[in-house]
Amino acid sequence: MKTFVANENELQRDWHVVDAEGQPTGRLAVFIADILRGRNKPTYTPHVDTGDFVVVVNAEKIKLTGNKEEGKIYQDFSGYPSGLQQRPASTIRKIHPERIIMQAVEGMLPKNRMSRKTIKRLKVYVGPDHPHAAQNVKPLEFNG
Repeated sequence: MKTFVANENELQRDWHVVDAEGQPTGRLAVFIADILRGRNKPTYTPHVDTGDFVVVVNAEKIKLTGNKEEGKIYQDFSGYPSGLQQRPASTIRKIHPERIIMQAVEGMLPKNRMSRKTIKRLKVYVGPDHPHAAQNVKPLEFNG
């Protein structure tokens, strides 16, 4: 019996849309990361990028459980002295709500070159509309 290894050139990438309204952040991030890596496919190979595109809508309506709305702190560092900015999740939700999902999914991916290429296939939008209708986006059910 021969071992199957997926080839990135012969791969068919699909587009999926996920509605983030009322979904827990961490569980949704794991679900999206698995689709981006291709772990939902029978041809999954860990060292080959076999994943699909994921479009997330309603990012501002994601659920933060417990005391994370005020207790979770997001940090940005500019690289200069005293360039550290620390903001609670409630402030990030008002300014850039898509960053909550982007950072959560990025944290679920392995830290290597392939994940830096993989995260570019994640598209996050604040409202229910997205500009990817031409790609035949399929709705994906997530019951977290």
